[in-house]
Amino acid sequence: MANTVDDLLHGVQRLGERIRDRAAETEAVRRVPPEIVDELAALGVFRMLAPGGRADPVTFVRVCEELGYADGSTGWVAMIAGATSVALRYLTPQVVAAMLADPRFCIAGVAAPFGLATPVDGGYRVRGRWPFASGCEHATWLVGGCRVAEGPHAVLMMIMPAGTMTIHDTWDVAGLRGTGSHDIEAADLFVPQEHSFSLADPRDGFPVFAQLAVGIGAVPLGIARAAIGEFTALARAKHDPMTGRSLAGKGWARAAVAEAEALRASALAYLLAEAAAPDPRGVDGVARLRLAIATANRNAARAVDLVYDAAGGTSLYASSPLQRHFRDVHAATQHAMIGPDVRETIGAVLLGEDVNTTRL
Repeated sequence: MANTVDDLLHGVQRLGERIRDRAAETEAVRRVPPEIVDELAALGVFRMLAPGGRADPVTFVRVCEELGYADGSTGWVAMIAGATSVALRYLTPQVVAAMLADPRFCIAGVAAPFGLATPVDGGYRVRGRWPFASGCEHATWLVGGCRVAEGPHAVLMMIMPAGTMTIHDTWDVAGLRGTGSHDIEAADLFVPQEHSFSLADPRDGFPVFAQLAVGIGAVPLGIARAAIGEFTALARAKHDPMTGRSLAGKGWARAAVAEAEALRASALAYLLAEAAAPDPRGVDGVARLRLAIATANRNAARAVDLVYDAAGGTSLYASSPLQRHFRDVHAATQHAMIGPDVRETIGAVLLGEDVNTTRL
């Protein structure tokens, strides 16, 4: 495991080339290759935000952006696992130590309360089915949000051994195909009390929902950086058959890449600045952080659109990385944590309106 933040970042950068080499395979088989998963686990990527993890919020953004640059799907799976490891901060030290003793530790899941938890002696009986469980095929533990049949909490998160759950192969989609974001199901599964927690319980430090969301801005920015790089290489190599002029020599292509880079770089700077802001932060500060996340996601998609369009017919071929980047970044824009209702809540906070800020 990486011993320092620098070790973690350098390790991810070194691994990036191998991830890029296998990006087409990752998409074709709809899952990250096991060898890449093992290397990410060895670096500590999947436990970045767990107790004792190496990543502060700024480092988390940088790692997720770097992995998104290598491959959108691999970056997304790593981001989900790294972010979900924050769940361990709600558990007892004994439970955490037992989970992290596995060098292959990887946690994933879905916070939305699609399950039902019925209290029993020592814990809960859980049943439910959760869609969009990115990286579930690699996980050692899976989280599912549950409505509670009775008790003080309306919703609890349940952490369940991955081997006790069923994975339904549902992930036949346009983009981020390599994330294996299938449905997961628990059928009358017993979950000990110590493996449950509420996200509503207060915790010091970085806001938990923002921590879960911040990578949703970072990974697309990495995808955008990769798309701009692909376009730059293409623009130098592609020539007009009539005039012999390179694509790079055309004014509209130059304008497109300049605008794309401005969108990407400014959004990354904005996201890093908000991630670095001191905690605790009030509702206004949380809203500004969530706005930076949403802006990063939207700017990344716009940047990819610009270079995808400027590349012309070349972008249409499945063999073109630009096509994969285009599909991946637009899959990322569909995530609920940066949806229009979240932006509406952010705007209400900035306007000083009375609004429910639970989801921030």
